[in-house]
Amino acid sequence: MNQSKTTEALDTKLNHAVFWPPFILLMAAVFLNFSSPDRVGDDGKVVLGSFTTVVSGANDWILNHFGWLFSTCAFLSVCVCLLICMTRFWKSGFGNVRIGGKDAKPIMSLWNWFAITICTTIAVGILFWSTSEPIRHLLAPPQFAGVEPGSRQAAVFSLSTMYLHWAFTPYALYAVASLTFAFAYYNMEKPFSLGSAVTPIFGNWSTGKAAWAIDAVCLYALVLGMAAALGTGIMMLAGGLNDLMGIPSNPLTWGIISASIVVTFVISSATGLMKGIRILSDINSKFLMALILLPLIFGPTIFLISLGSESLLDYGLQFFQRNLFLIQTDGKTSILIPDGWGKEWTVFYWAVWMAWAPITACFLGRISYGRTVNEFMLINFLAPSLFAIGWMTFFSGTAIYYQMENIVDLKTVIDSKGYEAASYEVFRQFPLAIVIILFYMTSAFICFVTSSDSNMSAMASISSSGITPENPEGKKWLKIVWGTAVGLVAWIMISFAGGEEGIKKLSNLGGFPASFLILLMIASLVKIMFCHRQLATIDQS
Repeated sequence: MNQSKTTEALDTKLNHAVFWPPFILLMAAVFLNFSSPDRVGDDGKVVLGSFTTVVSGANDWILNHFGWLFSTCAFLSVCVCLLICMTRFWKSGFGNVRIGGKDAKPIMSLWNWFAITICTTIAVGILFWSTSEPIRHLLAPPQFAGVEPGSRQAAVFSLSTMYLHWAFTPYALYAVASLTFAFAYYNMEKPFSLGSAVTPIFGNWSTGKAAWAIDAVCLYALVLGMAAALGTGIMMLAGGLNDLMGIPSNPLTWGIISASIVVTFVISSATGLMKGIRILSDINSKFLMALILLPLIFGPTIFLISLGSESLLDYGLQFFQRNLFLIQTDGKTSILIPDGWGKEWTVFYWAVWMAWAPITACFLGRISYGRTVNEFMLINFLAPSLFAIGWMTFFSGTAIYYQMENIVDLKTVIDSKGYEAASYEVFRQFPLAIVIILFYMTSAFICFVTSSDSNMSAMASISSSGITPENPEGKKWLKIVWGTAVGLVAWIMISFAGGEEGIKKLSNLGGFPASFLILLMIASLVKIMFCHRQLATIDQS
């Protein structure tokens, strides 16, 4: 099985049943926004347009009726991943199963694999939120936390919440989807379709016309999820340009940044998927490793170690309760029903990861060829989660320290300039701040390019028929079309339809349909764990 071939497959063609439904829905949303945009009324109040009204209404309905579903999917994903990590001690030996069969050879080193995993998943998010989100939790903790705003206890809650939102749970969602897809595609020799990931429980029925529906829904979900992530990144880069050069952060600037990302990932993809992403991810991971040392060297080191230890303990002790929202309200325990804070933060994140996970799984599963399940869990679950915990300990902890000690009033910065401005204010406290900010912005830009490149490749492949391990690539024009669509939706949301709040609502819409598939993937992966010898069509021994 030749995994080195990354050129565009000559015998692939557009799968109309998968491509057109989500694409038409997205274009209809774009048209609806421009035909009826938000506007300021005569009384000075914002009058919502049709697009924002529809998105807001759908978002409220999803959160009110299905907030519990996001929490359940996220929690079960972690449980399954932990169970898989323990299979190395089982006689069945699932951890030693090699993706692609016993003769499959890895297509890259462990370092390159880890670098790609980091840069194509949540690296953009930790760059944006690591210094602004903890300030919100520090100064406005939820009632169920039972802590005084701004106190040491609030600081512990804030940092442990960052661990909850950014470490094991998101990577568990990615790992479940990716490992299920990889086993079905390589070891069961099923088609390149997300329907293949549920064949362990539905059989070949899910690889027929049902697969078209599954792929179309997941394409739509990922475009919404990517648009939300891209929107935050555009604002982050615009904030940096404003901070360094005084360039105004407005729709024109946001549009230019969005277009630049799309053009760059198209150039990257033209060099070949594995070559372009491997080089960019290698460079960017080294940037990230250098950045993570800055607060440890120049920041409040003792405070970070102390707060990190307390918060990690709190994270472990409260993990079950906070994941499932087993909270006390007026003396009663509310089960699986997120409160207002939970819907705004935790459920928002679960929705983001679920929107990304299925299609991203096609890429992460594809590059895991030749690796054992144990190696897969190390690179896709354990190592990146520990990296995220380290990043949050140093950057979120530093932001918390600056706020508590009145070194920098990050709350005022966020309120006046937006979430994206917090990181730049933190960096300004370090030596050579301008150089650090330039590195930070470069890293963020590369993260967007690599995540866009990998996901657009997966989207192009899902939108095509005739994809095989020997011919893994869809048409390049499909990557360009999907990349343009994502950039356009992201620009619309931050410019004309709700800004940061619009981004959150868009994420919930993307994660909702994907959550049902994640549940089915969890069930499929559990069956694979116990029945992998019977399910595989190639020799795994």
